[in-house]
Amino acid sequence: MGRILGLDVGTKTIGVAVSDPTGLLASPVCTVSRKGVRTDVVALQAIVAEREVQAVVVGLPLELDGSEARSARLARQIGVALGEATSLPVHYVDERYTSVDAERQLIAADVSRARRKQVIDQQAAVIILQTFLDHPELTHEP
Repeated sequence: MGRILGLDVGTKTIGVAVSDPTGLLASPVCTVSRKGVRTDVVALQAIVAEREVQAVVVGLPLELDGSEARSARLARQIGVALGEATSLPVHYVDERYTSVDAERQLIAADVSRARRKQVIDQQAAVIILQTFLDHPELTHEP
């Protein structure tokens, strides 16, 4: 299967996670500060190359009714640009509530408020990627 990259795309940052080579377990990698689609994609390409990634999963922040608003279009924009730059397959996973789940997990792990702020996007990316690894049938393809 190979490693899979998971992304939690926000307006200010992108949380990044990667799977193990067998595609069973997602782990946090880093948080990329947003600087514009081109610059963001260059930063993500470096991670793809370094980690020998074979596919990408992008969290799609759908509205409660399942429709796509501005934030979902932004996530798709990053996914499309990264797919074009790397020629890797890009999948999309509904990420509603992942930030809430990530916050709960970090609180349960007794992570300090300051540290939570630093790693929340990475943890959300882990949840997005793990959802895909556990349930690939739940993808929202382009």
